[in-house]
Amino acid sequence: MITSGRPASPSGPPSSHRRLKGARTVNAYAPILVLGALGAGFAIFSVVMATLIGPRRYNRAKLEAYECGIEPTPHPSGGGRFPIKYYLTAMLFIVFDIEIVFLYPWAVGFDALGLFGLVEMLLFALTVFVAYAYVWRRGGLEWD
Repeated sequence: MITSGRPASPSGPPSSHRRLKGARTVNAYAPILVLGALGAGFAIFSVVMATLIGPRRYNRAKLEAYECGIEPTPHPSGGGRFPIKYYLTAMLFIVFDIEIVFLYPWAVGFDALGLFGLVEMLLFALTVFVAYAYVWRRGGLEWD
């Protein structure tokens, strides 16, 4: 006998559907949580075991800084430090390389973005070119 105008749900009232959906969401993350717990447990286990069973013979030589087996000197014999230009070039490469990586999602979704996406990418490209011009004018690309 049906008392209402709609058929009875075989799985119970609607509130139980919400509980089941929440349980399914938690169950979906369970493997990730277990893997994270196993990784953290292994890391803690490794550190604890190394301190418990590792050698404890400390001497002055082991506590000094290691510089490739060469005795540390106040004036390095290998040519000294690298000029800052090398670091500047490396940082510029990383910055402009990361900016170019941002072009890939735009190229993939170009059709879906329409005119708005085109304008946004033109503004982004303009920003990149302004940054490039600034670095060029400041002499960041010169080797002399």
